[in-house]
Amino acid sequence: MKIKTSITLSEGLLKEIDEILETPGSRSIFIEKAIKDYIERNKRKTRDCSDLELINNYAADLNIEAEDVLSYQVES
Repeated sequence: MKIKTSITLSEGLLKEIDEILETPGSRSIFIEKAIKDYIERNKRKTRDCSDLELINNYAADLNIEAEDVLSYQVES
């Protein structure tokens, strides 16, 4: 369901949006997509930071395990 809202944007920004648009009058679609993209990027950034924190917390253990596995490799 769509809910009508009102926002205020600078004239310059609206001109830039209008230059990008292929269909005049589709500002709402453009702005909605831009907001969705922004939200997804923030979610991904948060998830990536969380993953990196987990990796860093277990880095020493993972390195020990990797060294152990590599010790079983046969040199060619």
